Amino acid sequence: MAKDASLLARASAEVVDLHRFFVDWFDKRRADKADFSRFERVMGEDFFMVVPSGQLLDRDAVLGYVRASRGSFDGDFAISIEDIRPGWQAGNVIVLTYVEAQRRAGQASLRRSSAVFTPNSSAPNGVEWRHLHETWLQIPGG
Repeated sequence: MAKDASLLARASAEVVDLHRFFVDWFDKRRADKADFSRFERVMGEDFFMVVPSGQLLDRDAVLGYVRASRGSFDGDFAISIEDIRPGWQAGNVIVLTYVEAQRRAGQASLRRSSAVFTPNSSAPNGVEWRHLHETWLQIPGG
């Protein structure tokens, strides 16, 4: 089956846009312009993630963590997304991999992520996150 370029484009845009939201949300100087409902709308009801340490978090835990971390950094937080690649796709489900480079309070880190997306017409980019798995490539300070 041929890959759906539209689904790939929407999922790729979602990865970039959600991480822009994180930069705004976590930076105390920009947090007021960040709309938390944007984050809630793209997290599928049964979303879960595996964080780099291996801990499994459900949607409520992820939403709670992000909500509580608003304005955690004072201009010293940045994210760039690199090397977005399509993985497996069947019907309306696509897996993407990408590398997330972060700088937090002078500490750099890298993580490779695999994310599963499905269509959701009410989401900003027309897709929602269903699963996310992050693996350290470079641990902060490492």
